[in-house]
Amino acid sequence: MDYRTFNFSHNEFYLIGFTDLNEFRQYLFIPFLVLFVFQLFANGIIMFVIIKERKLHAPMYILIGFIAALGFIEPLFLLPRMLVSFLFGRNVIYRNECFIQMFCLHMAGLFQSSILVMMAVDRFFAIIFPLQYHDYVNFKTSLIFCLSLFIRNLIYVASMVGLLGPLYFCKSNEIYHCVCEHTSVVNLACGDLTKNYMAGIIGFSLTSSDCVFIVCSYIVIFVIIFRSPSGESRQKAIYTCSTHLMVLVVAFLSVVGAFAGYRIPTIPRDLRVLCTLGYLILPNCFNPVIYGMRTKEIRVQIVKYLSSNKVNLHQWSSLFFS
Repeated sequence: MDYRTFNFSHNEFYLIGFTDLNEFRQYLFIPFLVLFVFQLFANGIIMFVIIKERKLHAPMYILIGFIAALGFIEPLFLLPRMLVSFLFGRNVIYRNECFIQMFCLHMAGLFQSSILVMMAVDRFFAIIFPLQYHDYVNFKTSLIFCLSLFIRNLIYVASMVGLLGPLYFCKSNEIYHCVCEHTSVVNLACGDLTKNYMAGIIGFSLTSSDCVFIVCSYIVIFVIIFRSPSGESRQKAIYTCSTHLMVLVVAFLSVVGAFAGYRIPTIPRDLRVLCTLGYLILPNCFNPVIYGMRTKEIRVQIVKYLSSNKVNLHQWSSLFFS
């Protein structure tokens, strides 16, 4: 059947995730508001410290800064609309706005995966080829590598969202979700959706291939580390790499949970929505905590700035109330 003969397609959608909770849905505003504020504050602190301190302008810290920047920007495309929906019940989102949100969220997700790849490459050359590190990891090679991943991500996400443009959304305009997630939107469309479902699988494959590459890199790194004589440098390398692997595990488990949620029919739809939100939100919460607490150079600077601001606040309050 040619659905174009109906000449009808919904131009607005309703994001009705968690409506099975009925009157309790509005109380979700509180935990998600806390998460929103925490993400902005924690990632903002990491960004500020890395930008402010020249000693943190090394490649590894710059990549951590990029992850913090993603953790700061991504919630701005995601959580404000969710908070309004929970508190006031305003669930409508226009079609083009939905596609823009989808583009931004998927780009952010792939960029997080790409940054983890770049961090693995950085650690690989720093530990395997320490004397030639600056020959391999310099501005030119870093720029080429970053541009390659950027072009890859842009082509994929633009194609994935572009494939939605010609579709006719004539089944329904209600999405049981809190965001315009690709599979949820595709399920509302009529006609042949094979290309769209394949695009979703390719996206998961890209993330999985990044994960495999990272794991293989760290296996090689750990083999070299444990063959080397024990000492302070060895302990530091183990500590740094384990920190990166913790971030990888959080990110990848969130992706797997979101992907499986759509393909296992017995999973409750509220749990499926929660898994996807976990993929979008949890890494942005855990990353600044993991890097802020486990990276000594960043932790020292954060404590220094927070301590100095506390002193300044105490001085100003004493002057005001004296």
